[in-house]
Amino acid sequence: MDTLIVIPARVASTRLPNKMLADIGGKPLIVRTWESVMAGGFSDVVVACDGHEIVDAIEQAGGKAVLTSPDLASGTDRVHAAYKTYDKEGKYKFIVNVQGDMPFVESKLVSEVVELIKNSKYDMATVASTTSDDSYKLDQVVKPVIAYDNEKERTGQALYFSRSPIPFGGPFFKHIGIYGFRAESLNKFVSLPQSKLEKSERLEQLRAIENGMTIGIKVLDLEHPISVDTASDLEQARAYFNSRK
Repeated sequence: MDTLIVIPARVASTRLPNKMLADIGGKPLIVRTWESVMAGGFSDVVVACDGHEIVDAIEQAGGKAVLTSPDLASGTDRVHAAYKTYDKEGKYKFIVNVQGDMPFVESKLVSEVVELIKNSKYDMATVASTTSDDSYKLDQVVKPVIAYDNEKERTGQALYFSRSPIPFGGPFFKHIGIYGFRAESLNKFVSLPQSKLEKSERLEQLRAIENGMTIGIKVLDLEHPISVDTASDLEQARAYFNSRK
């Protein structure tokens, strides 16, 4: 009861406008993501969005949504705004950000982030998957560099994230865009200005690292969830849904 899961969703997506409402097997993408998260049995899940269309879609599916300003700079800002609106009593100690464009995200990934942020010293927590092909060479695949504090459990501190293939010589991992925050860490993060490395790599988690915040990360042997950023990603998601029938 001390953890709030927030799914940020923006109607005005740059590369694929209205993607959150795109149909996947008869339901909007954002509803598919919400359903995948809810499959984990979490009691407090809310969608943070910038349009009434998304609010209507989630509420019709039986979920909860918070309308936030369309002018917010990032998904994390949207998560923070929804958390502050939803949690008037300040009861949540941990907030987990699950990106709204992952319609088939495994609830186990969310559970792993919750467990890591609640049972570690880190300001933030996230997860990554192992690689079995050359996809790590792609710019859209974000690679973390990890200093293990528990190599057997494959958990440790994320030293850096990059769109380039790092560390030199591997092993290469694929970062999964789920973030756990302590409430005070989320408040601090959104108060910080964009950092130079964040702008260079176009990765906002580097803002935390540049400002001395620590990010715990766990590597899992799970398939990297489909993330819908382009029209071809959407077709891939539809094909994946149909293959599971």
